[in-house]
Amino acid sequence: MVPAKPSPCHRASTSSQTIAYTPNPRHASLSPPPPRTRESGNSCRILNIYTSEQSLSARFPDVKGASPKMALDEYYHNKIEAMKLEILKGQAALRRLEAQRNDYNSRVRLLREELGLLQQPGSYVGEVVKVMSTKKILVKVHPEGKYVVDVSDSVDIGKLTPGKRVTLLSDSYKLEKMLPSSVDPLVSLMMVEKVPDSTYDMIGGLDQQIKEIKEVIELGLKHPELFESLGIAQPKGVLLYGPPGTGKTLLARAVAHHTACKFIRVSGSELVQKYIGEGSRMVRELFVMAREHAPSIIFMDEIDSIGSSRVEGSSGGDSEVQRTMLELLNQLDGFEPTKNIKVIMATNRLDILDPALLRPGRIDRKIEFPPPSVEARADILRIHSRKMNLTRGINLTKIAEKMNGCSGAELKGVCTEAGMYALRERRVHVTQEDFELATAKILNKHDDKEVSLGKLWK
Repeated sequence: MVPAKPSPCHRASTSSQTIAYTPNPRHASLSPPPPRTRESGNSCRILNIYTSEQSLSARFPDVKGASPKMALDEYYHNKIEAMKLEILKGQAALRRLEAQRNDYNSRVRLLREELGLLQQPGSYVGEVVKVMSTKKILVKVHPEGKYVVDVSDSVDIGKLTPGKRVTLLSDSYKLEKMLPSSVDPLVSLMMVEKVPDSTYDMIGGLDQQIKEIKEVIELGLKHPELFESLGIAQPKGVLLYGPPGTGKTLLARAVAHHTACKFIRVSGSELVQKYIGEGSRMVRELFVMAREHAPSIIFMDEIDSIGSSRVEGSSGGDSEVQRTMLELLNQLDGFEPTKNIKVIMATNRLDILDPALLRPGRIDRKIEFPPPSVEARADILRIHSRKMNLTRGINLTKIAEKMNGCSGAELKGVCTEAGMYALRERRVHVTQEDFELATAKILNKHDDKEVSLGKLWK
């Protein structure tokens, strides 16, 4: 085992004893070291500092001519910068942990709230029937019955109207809160978001019908004081009947445009559902939505699909249709005419409608849409050809005389077909001959031999 080499800078002992020194024969030429005293220890310390400064200078060779003090300054400066970088990293990690802590705290808060709601007893859903006093409400709970309940202090009793959905505590039946109206998404899609852009100027040959529907619908919505001054009740609804394509739907859209009302369009076939009670529920929700968005107009097209006459011995499907019609009759009797809700019905088969639906008080006016006369047909042609590029000398009255018994939709089709004939011959204007060919095609009298091959793709 090799003995440890004594340090050359070992401090001399403070005792008076001297240290024996035996010279090495191989180092005979070297003089013996002097005895170690306090001064020699200080000189060794200075030597260590000098050698360390030399080593620092060797570690920073890029600083040419730098003194040992400058090397030390550079070294500690780098250490400080490294420590600052570590501090910045630690601060970033701390902020990240604080964000995670806040996220976990919010989750815990939400879970505690959800746990509190789950631990609460369930509530009953009821419907307000009548406001009895400032603290008592008559509520109907299906299928148990009707109850007179107390109202919580957090509920505004002024907003409790008949038909409003509310929740009742299961233990005390105390009215706790109000619920929004439940409307089926299929019923919500029946509402037309934008006001229809149809106007009375776009309707030709229906001057008498426009006058009658204005009296029933438009005056009741815009000037209800006129009916009050006369002492008569406002009409609730109107029935439009006539052949297809005579302008029933167009007139209903024009009324909604001029009254600036919400337009709810529903087809009778949409109310015919597979399961028992679904059609009746949709009718109820339809009128609930109309009340919420009043003033509104409910346009029920093809009403004969649910309003046909009731007969004995009907099948299960017919009985469900009859339940839907009975709910419609109930809603027509239930809402007041002053609630800014008007009903417009349209049908092609007046003869098969149930008499209970047609009686006054439900449908107060029936407006017939007959096939247009010659003057009406010419007026319709002028309306639909208003934006067309026509040549001079076109006689629309002559075209109208040829289309005896045609509807307004067929007259519009004549204008469209005339434009297609002009497009076929690569022209930018429509001639009288185009209208005559279009008339023959609409009337199913067109023969391909009448058109020469030279006119096709000249």
